[in-house]
This record gives sequence, structure tokens and C-alpha cells, in this order.
Amino acid sequence: MTMETFDSAIVGTGTIAGFHAASLERLGRSRIVAATDVDADALAAFGAQWSVPRLYPDLDSLLAAQTPDLVHLCTPPGLHAPQAVACLARGSSVLCEKPPVLSLAELDAVEAAAAEGGAFFATVFQHRFGSGARTLRGLVGDPRLGRPTAAVCHTLWFRPDAYFAVPWRGGFDVEGGGPTMGHGIHQFDLLLSILGEWREVVAVAVRQAKPTATEDLSCAIVTFANGAVATVVNSVVSPREASYLRFDFEHATVELDHVYGYGDDDWTVTAAPGHAGPVAQAWASGSTGVRSGHDAQLAAVLDALARGGAPPVSLTDTRLTVELIAAIYASAFTGRRVTRGELGPDSPFYHRMDGTGAPWA
Repeated sequence: MTMETFDSAIVGTGTIAGFHAASLERLGRSRIVAATDVDADALAAFGAQWSVPRLYPDLDSLLAAQTPDLVHLCTPPGLHAPQAVACLARGSSVLCEKPPVLSLAELDAVEAAAAEGGAFFATVFQHRFGSGARTLRGLVGDPRLGRPTAAVCHTLWFRPDAYFAVPWRGGFDVEGGGPTMGHGIHQFDLLLSILGEWREVVAVAVRQAKPTATEDLSCAIVTFANGAVATVVNSVVSPREASYLRFDFEHATVELDHVYGYGDDDWTVTAAPGHAGPVAQAWASGSTGVRSGHDAQLAAVLDALARGGAPPVSLTDTRLTVELIAAIYASAFTGRRVTRGELGPDSPFYHRMDGTGAPWA
């Protein structure tokens, strides 16, 4: 790819912004030309650490003075949609941290702004970009593995009570939801990127132990258009943390066992009896050496900018994931199966992930 250099702006200078800045520095293909944060001290510290030439007290001031090629939204979830709309309307493309929006309604507003401004919106789902995930995506449909039949996607994490004391955490109105929205989203987005379109879901969501208005545990059974069936668990009440994905094909089981990021050694491939040779050959034909993380996704985003093409994890990709989140909540709170495509503007779950309110409210 070309080594064209692009201008980036960072919105929100908390911990995750440091991941973006460090990746941009390592890649050497995009310079940070501006940053903004409502916390003046945090903004000044970030600017000094990363040699940012222009610092602004708010996004409007930044956009009035600059037209960056790429705006990195590293702010709390409730700000993502309005900030994305503001950037896209001015023709600046957006790379947004998860969760990208709080509802399907917000996602439609972002999509409209992208179309009007002629810019793109991409979501940070970095687990799609490790070499193991890329290899597996390329093997779906390969007769050496056979048809996908079953899958497991468990995000079993733990958060102490103090975690929920942050003002923008613990409420559907400010965070969009609990671990279904903000934690397990990375793993089941990876699941969707491999198995494709989902067809229906049945789920439960409960508040087990944490001081939060959202769920702290959800469990779902997801049926895919290709016939595969997956269990999806999202938890912040699991002291021994694990992120575990398993894909069962007719001739092989492929497993990923990690916590917050993976490398090649975190994948295990087990062939069915009589298929060891072809399965090993198939897996060995894939790429290696790339860990999941911001470096891998940002490199792909910058490649897309250089080509002038669609970015990875586009609005179409993002919608598949956000719609599954809405459907998990809708199924859990109404007690019925939810099919893909049924949550339109006439559904309360289109406008808010908790619909008319969580059962425990």
C-alpha cells in the first residue's frame, strides 16, 4: 500500500485514546494534528505526551478550525452518535470506539450523516484483525472444514463494584446497556464476522450482583442464516476471566481462548477422525503473526483511506452487531424469540436498548 500520511484528530483523551495514539505512532502513517477533551488538564497532558500541535476545548471548536482525514472518537458511549454526526456532516471520516451508538435509531442517524457528508464511519472491533480470525474467515465454506454447525462465544469477565461509580457507566441512558453492550460486544462481533448473518435469537438478561441499572449477565442462543447455532454469554460477574470462542464445523473444531487480546498461540484446531491432514493443511495456508489489537485495525483503516474505498467494520458490518444487541435485550425483556429485521422504528427497542424499561426497574 501507499505510505501516504493522513491527519488524525483525537476526541476524548482518556486511556483508550492512548492506545490510538501509540498505534498511530508505531504505524507512522497518520499524524495527530488536533485533540479535544472537556477535561483541560487531561487534554494538556495528552497533548504534551503525544506532541499534538492544536488542542481545543470542545469538538465544535476543533471542527471549525480543522478538517482532519480521520477523527478518532474515544469518548463515553453516550457521546458517540452526536459527535459522529457532527464530524461526518463536515466530511471527516470517523473511527469510533465501542459501543458505537446507544441504539439502532442513533445508528440510522449516523448512516444518514455519512451519506450526506460523503465520509465513512468505522467501528473499532479490533478482534476481527488478528491473523487467526482472518484465517478462519477465509476457511468458512472450505470443504476441508465442512459446514459450520455450532459455536460458543463466552465473554466471562469481572468488574468490581467501584467500576460502576463512573457517571457514564451503569445506565441504559448513558452506556446503552451492560456487558451485552460494552464488554461481550468484541467477542460476538468476531463471531458474526466469521459466521455471517444471524437469523433469530432467544435470550435472558439478569442483574445478579452489581450496583448497576443494566444487566450484569446475559445469555443468548443465536441461530445463523447458514444454520449454525451459537451460545453467547456476556458477564461481568465472573472472577476467573476468560474470552472463549469455539467454532464446530463438520470436520474440525477451532477454538480461541484468551482474555483481552489474542495471538496465534491462542488458537487451537482439532480435526475430526479421518480429516487431520486436510484440516491441518487448510489452517497452515492462512496468515500468521498478527495479534488482534488497534495496530492491526488502524493499518487496515489507513489502507482503506489510501484506496478511497470502504473501511473495514463499515456501517453495514456495525449494524449486524448492534441489531443483535438490540434483539438480545428485546428477547430477554419480552420473553420471546426475535428475528433479524423486526426491530424497526415502531419498536421501543429500536429507540432504546431497554425498550420500555428493564424488568427490574
